[in-house]
Amino acid sequence: MARKTSLREFQESVVARLQNAAAGGAAAVASKVGVLVGQERWLVNLGDVSEVIPVPPLLAVPLTKRWFLGVANVRGVLYGVVDWADYLYGQPNAAGLDSRLLLIHPRHGVNAGLLVRQMLGLKTPDQLTASQTDGLPPGVAAEYVDADGQVWKELSMQALVNQAEFLNVGR
Repeated sequence: MARKTSLREFQESVVARLQNAAAGGAAAVASKVGVLVGQERWLVNLGDVSEVIPVPPLLAVPLTKRWFLGVANVRGVLYGVVDWADYLYGQPNAAGLDSRLLLIHPRHGVNAGLLVRQMLGLKTPDQLTASQTDGLPPGVAAEYVDADGQVWKELSMQALVNQAEFLNVGR
């Protein structure tokens, strides 16, 4: 039977792995965080995320696209917040208590956060089988299948932050 982990323990584990990834730990770099975006499962490299936080209060910005939810103040730093499901699929996330904000690592050159519906835990390469790496849409690095037959898409953070559409939030 799987051991139950409290949300606090899970968040502490993610923070520890993020810090290890920032320090150059090899095991953490291979880890990916699983998230639910709309109805799809996505993987994000831990090294591409500086922090995972509960959704803070947002200040709406007029004359922006629907998927740009506004700005959030996280310890004195402003982040643009994107509803990732709405950006990808045109369907807003069903935001709730399980929703989280993935803050994009500063090395990507944008102060932005991706709103996800739910965290699904940490995944390592040995838990996944590559199913497709060619002909994928922009922003998708690869597709994988897990032992339960679930399909996972891996985000290419660099490709995402280089998309003109992602950077152009005005209407």
